[in-house]
Amino acid sequence: MEQRTHRLASERLVGKPVRIEKNHAEVLLKTTEEMAVDDYGLVHGGFTFGLADYAAMLAVNEPTVVLGKAEVRFLRPVKAGDELLARAEVTEDLGRKKVVKAEVFRDEEKVFEGTFHCYVLERHVLG
Repeated sequence: MEQRTHRLASERLVGKPVRIEKNHAEVLLKTTEEMAVDDYGLVHGGFTFGLADYAAMLAVNEPTVVLGKAEVRFLRPVKAGDELLARAEVTEDLGRKKVVKAEVFRDEEKVFEGTFHCYVLERHVLG
């Protein structure tokens, strides 16, 4: 399926789409030293969140989709060099409002989960 939203998103910062289907998306992110916040290599949670959010947007895949609210849990720490895979699925389609479940995995271990409340606007949020 063609990517219809967030086309200019940085693969380096929020990941590379590897699968986009109706109501489902998967995005891969290779974390880097640049994302680390300390000498242990702990990756800032914003990068994990951004990956999950990007996957959620692609699961909706409408040009004017925006995030309205998110309820998330960080389950495990992520270290620079980890490769993360986000899987997102639309679980409720309420017309212009979509509820998306997103999970992020390192190998088979879940490191993040969340529910994203997405809205498809009539026109671009900045337009």
